[in-house]
Amino acid sequence: MTEQNYGIREGEVAIELPLNPDAGVYFVGRIHTPWRQRQACPKNARESDAPCQLELDPRYAPGLRDVGTCSHLIVLYWMDKAPRDLVLQVPGRYGVPRGTFALRSPARPNPIALSVVKLIKVEGVTLTVVGLDCLDGTPLLDIKPYFVSTDAVPDAVVGWHAEKPK
Repeated sequence: MTEQNYGIREGEVAIELPLNPDAGVYFVGRIHTPWRQRQACPKNARESDAPCQLELDPRYAPGLRDVGTCSHLIVLYWMDKAPRDLVLQVPGRYGVPRGTFALRSPARPNPIALSVVKLIKVEGVTLTVVGLDCLDGTPLLDIKPYFVSTDAVPDAVVGWHAEKPK
């Protein structure tokens, strides 16, 4: 799967996946973005101020009550085009193998992505937001309010990231 979809870089390691998944999820909607190809997509959500839409399945409409009072949201989404078998990856900007669980790459056993987005407006079951990094049509898993009091950790560190090449 990896070589067909993404190509495997020198130094990357793929594993054989389990035959059956352990759980199921319900997609609550789809995300609409300007990006149709991986190469055009921002490398992280803070690299773009493009407005994107979270379009919920109408059955979840009551769940949007009071969402409009939030300035920012946590959006969880399923990177359905990403490979799921890589355990060592070589980020293009670094060229050094890193463990999948030390990266924010969409390539992971369960391709769940998370972004903190700024809510622009709510119209029916469509939320316009800024701060996403996914392809158009990406399945939406969940939306949660962002609480600066519990979600922000100003002194958090990713040690290897300090080694970023100049």
